[in-house]
Amino acid sequence: MKKFQAATMPEVMKKVRAELGADAVILNSKVKKSNGFLGLFQKEITEVIAAIDPSDEHERTPDPTRRVDKMVEQPSNVHPNREIMEELKELRSIIQNRKEAYPEPLEMAYQFLLGREVTEDVAGNVIDRLLEKRKSFKDLTELENHLRLELHESMKQMKFGKPAFDKKFIHLVGPTGVGKTTTLAKLAADAALNHQLNVGFITTDTYRIAAIDQLKTYAKILDIPLEVAYSMEDYKKAKERFQDFDLVLVDTAGRNFRDSLFIRELQKVIDFHEDSDNFLVLGLTSKFTDMSEILMQFKDIPIHQLIFTKADETARKGNAVNMVLTHAVGVAYLTDGQNVPDDINTASAMGLAREVVEGFANERSS
Repeated sequence: MKKFQAATMPEVMKKVRAELGADAVILNSKVKKSNGFLGLFQKEITEVIAAIDPSDEHERTPDPTRRVDKMVEQPSNVHPNREIMEELKELRSIIQNRKEAYPEPLEMAYQFLLGREVTEDVAGNVIDRLLEKRKSFKDLTELENHLRLELHESMKQMKFGKPAFDKKFIHLVGPTGVGKTTTLAKLAADAALNHQLNVGFITTDTYRIAAIDQLKTYAKILDIPLEVAYSMEDYKKAKERFQDFDLVLVDTAGRNFRDSLFIRELQKVIDFHEDSDNFLVLGLTSKFTDMSEILMQFKDIPIHQLIFTKADETARKGNAVNMVLTHAVGVAYLTDGQNVPDDINTASAMGLAREVVEGFANERSS
């Protein structure tokens, strides 16, 4: 376990990944003021407590002899993990006392965020920052407005939206059943119809015949050529065919991404690094823990942004906020239906904040 500090959440996450690796777990995060000079020129800094579970068997099961040697060398009045224990006490105190610390209106806002499936940690950080700036509100409508602004402020450092197709290749990856192929068709229709781009399709989803047929149907309707890649060699040939195209959209197989074997299989077929944007597609009806696990499995593939589907199937968008603030990753699009080319919206931090807090004043005053 270790504490990290930086000016922004993305900078902190870089430090965490550099020192603890991609498997690090975020235990707590908060925004605080720096000391400044004589109390002046204070700046906001982001502080994260992160930890990692040792992966080597000898670390999990220490040699008894070696442990005795360390105990002999260590002075009896000094705890070897005192700093960690103090941080754990601080974290436990935050969790246990947070509810009691909020005035009634802010406690209502905190509970409302939890009801929208925002995690305790993320909701607590938002309310803490709001409490630092304002101590009172004239009514719940004013509190809802400030809650939305504070949530937006927390997320605005991340990359939201995708106004232009500035990379030639777009790869969509994600679990089965989230709607990758339909999302791909929506992006293709937008690029071809609204941006007048010359678009091509590549699919590597050779596990399901239905997936190829579905993409063939979209390709025929949109008059877009399609190549099927069974191997890296096929993928390179498809890229050569589309070398004069403006945009190439690549569909991938939806598999059980809890198994890292499937990630390695993808890397054998697709080049994720050269002139490409890689989007992880997730369904908003999924659990936050499942989303996080899937994202962590892609630690060897650069995921530039998320795309959330099934926004029309849930009124709770808190998990999207959790992913953004916990993993320091932005959102490109949200989709809310099966219609092509409609039912896809460019994401924004303010739009997501509005989705999460909308209805707070009416719900709590009724």
